Amino acid sequence: MREVAIKPVTVEDLKNIEVLKEVPEEQLQWFIDESEHRIFAEGDFFAKANDPIVHTHIIIRGRVEFYRLQNNEKLLIADLEAGGITGLLPFSRAKTILANAMCREETEVISLPREKLRNLIQLNYELTQVFVHVMASRIREFTEREQQSEKMMALGKLSAGLAHELNNPAAAIVRGSVSLEKHLQCLPDAFKQLISIRLDTADVESVNAKIHKALENKERPALTMMERADKEDEITDWLDAQEGIKNVYDMAENFVEFGLSIEDLEEIKSYIPAGKLSPLLIWINNSFTTERMVSEIGLASKRISELVNSVKTFTHMDGGGDKIFADIRIGIRNTMIMLNHKIKKGNITVVEDYDETLPPVKAMIGELNQVWTNLIDNATDALEGRENPELTLKTRRDREFVCVSVIDNGVGIPDEIRKKIFDPFFTTKKIGEGTGLGLDVVSRIVKQHKGTISVNSEPGRTEFVVCFPIKG
Repeated sequence: MREVAIKPVTVEDLKNIEVLKEVPEEQLQWFIDESEHRIFAEGDFFAKANDPIVHTHIIIRGRVEFYRLQNNEKLLIADLEAGGITGLLPFSRAKTILANAMCREETEVISLPREKLRNLIQLNYELTQVFVHVMASRIREFTEREQQSEKMMALGKLSAGLAHELNNPAAAIVRGSVSLEKHLQCLPDAFKQLISIRLDTADVESVNAKIHKALENKERPALTMMERADKEDEITDWLDAQEGIKNVYDMAENFVEFGLSIEDLEEIKSYIPAGKLSPLLIWINNSFTTERMVSEIGLASKRISELVNSVKTFTHMDGGGDKIFADIRIGIRNTMIMLNHKIKKGNITVVEDYDETLPPVKAMIGELNQVWTNLIDNATDALEGRENPELTLKTRRDREFVCVSVIDNGVGIPDEIRKKIFDPFFTTKKIGEGTGLGLDVVSRIVKQHKGTISVNSEPGRTEFVVCFPIKG
């Protein structure tokens, strides 16, 4: 920056700025007379993040770029050119600059010192009005931009886990389809051996009924590993005792899975000529194997469909930004699906305690999902390395309000930090891991819903409580 003693700034220069053209000339002259006139070279820092705000600036010519460093990369916040107004504005509570400001070309400014701001407000009504309007517009634009930025960061944070969640069922479908293709290639030979038995119609019907009963039984009892192993050993011994049976272990596993007992196998054996049991058991085993493969492919496909649907409803792609009535639990559960990989990785026990009598709430569902994402993600971070980590999600009704609690049994939040957690850009995470915008955005969204957010914390228990009107 260099001081100048060149062409002075005139009232006409300021009148050429759109927002100042209706301001009385004497007020503009007052601002010029009371301000410092400076020129910054290209590459000079106009201001640096965390510097105190001590001037009200009007840019006469040039361009200033405002940015923050995030993951060692520039994150552009604003780009002001000639006519731009920045710095300390009337009635603003800002104390420090939130971003670096670098001149992208030679830039000329006039700057009113902080100590003269009171006189500005008292003596220059129209000029003050313009500055207040600029501040209000700047806050609105900043809020919208930061909220959108935080939303994209939240989705980015979820993408790695979601990719993993999608990859598992997708791999299962590929694996299952390849195995099924190989399996089906073997069926003609198995069929050829089967028809060589030449069963009469009554015996075929009896065997067919037994196979259908096993395939259609969807309420088979769940067995423990020990119970399953014992049954498989029993059937393996029975198969070993029969003549010419191959792939005994594979058969035993399938027969136990579909609930065939030794009594069932003895009954099937009674329909078959002596020494001809093997082709029929191979056919039954093939039928069971095909059913298992198709079932696994179906379950994997359903899982992908559920994940895609969760993403769709999580981001609320089918709706606009208006409030609608919806079940609050759906948004929380969709958020849990999106964060499932992180929860499983942390071996976290999840306790869901929902008030089943809650009516649908009127809210901006996509915005609230952002709230649940931040709170649940922060809770899982707090549980990292914790023995027996537990996350509790709770909903309850408090008269005309719905309250949602996110509780973790982590180390807790110290008092000196708890007072700052909702401040913009405050974060306890390592550099590059957090923006400090999460809870600030959460707070703004909750206020948008005419609600409140509070936190109670002690070692071993931290609870965030979000309350807002049921009817919006």
